[in-house]
Amino acid sequence: MKKLKKDQGEKPKKKKGHGQLWLMIILGILDLGAVGCLVLAYGPNEEFKDFLVTTAMSTMEHKYLARMIYDEDTIDKVLRENTIVEIDEETNTDAIQIGSYETKNYESEYEKQILEKDEGNDVYKIFSFKENKNTYYITVVYDPSRISLGLSSKLGKKGETVKTIVKKNNALVGINASGFEDPKAHGDGSRATGIVIKNGKVVWRGIKNGWGGGFIGFNKEHKLVLTKTTADKAIKTGIVDAVQFGPFLIVNGKEASVKGKGGGVHPRQVIAQRRDGIVLFVTVDGNGNRGGYRGGASYKELINVLKRYKVYNASNLDGGASSILVEKDKIINTPVGYGETGERWHPTAWIVK
Repeated sequence: MKKLKKDQGEKPKKKKGHGQLWLMIILGILDLGAVGCLVLAYGPNEEFKDFLVTTAMSTMEHKYLARMIYDEDTIDKVLRENTIVEIDEETNTDAIQIGSYETKNYESEYEKQILEKDEGNDVYKIFSFKENKNTYYITVVYDPSRISLGLSSKLGKKGETVKTIVKKNNALVGINASGFEDPKAHGDGSRATGIVIKNGKVVWRGIKNGWGGGFIGFNKEHKLVLTKTTADKAIKTGIVDAVQFGPFLIVNGKEASVKGKGGGVHPRQVIAQRRDGIVLFVTVDGNGNRGGYRGGASYKELINVLKRYKVYNASNLDGGASSILVEKDKIINTPVGYGETGERWHPTAWIVK
């Protein structure tokens, strides 16, 4: 009988049990995950369906997430049952009396948060709080004449970060303003989706078939105007700086009607004004996730916060990954855009100088 050398010996047979067991476990987990997804998507609980459809369909570039699971009839039905109906009124600017606030007596803790100025700063203050796992940043601007619309220096060709727009304008604070063309969620912020008015003139007409919304801007008296009219009429009525977006959340003290989960859940950006002329920038962070579900606030939650702080007129601005609050050269919130800082490029920004 021929002896085998050590390296020619028969290799021990692999045990099949362990490999098969792990394979079965992995397949079982995948099956459970698939079943779980189907139960969520098509089960008796409508919460997940409403949440997914309203959140995905209120974005510009992520509608496919809803369409991967549901047909168009189902999506249309969900959107009809979960929508926001704006107040059909023109802004009554006569109701705004700029500077008519009292800084000595506060009727509530919320009024104190707004009216008690930071020592040495009469222009603005920023405070924050947590609510429903979200962080809200409120920028209080005491003199609305300090607010103007900042533009990318290459509007129509390339956007700029809000931090850059703030720096170029020697501004103190800035937030993102209009929406913009955003192919594959990596737009360069060059092309605003709606009309842009600066210094009483149209400087951008909006992209073809772009979603604009109503005009959100300030008139010559530094009062916030929310109107759904033409650019020419808006300018004739005294609007100096404006962008198109929405929806309008509060008009003349009357809140929009939100059905179900209308508007979905997102990081948010809002511009608002009280009857005493004080302007609020409301920036709402999500969960910090840049790659998946970003969390954030619903329109109902936003309106509740705005009412708490006695807002008279307010509109939603571009949100999601665009939401950002900058103070001088520092990013205050946690944006979920690109790179290490989470910044995106924008065509416009509301700034305080």
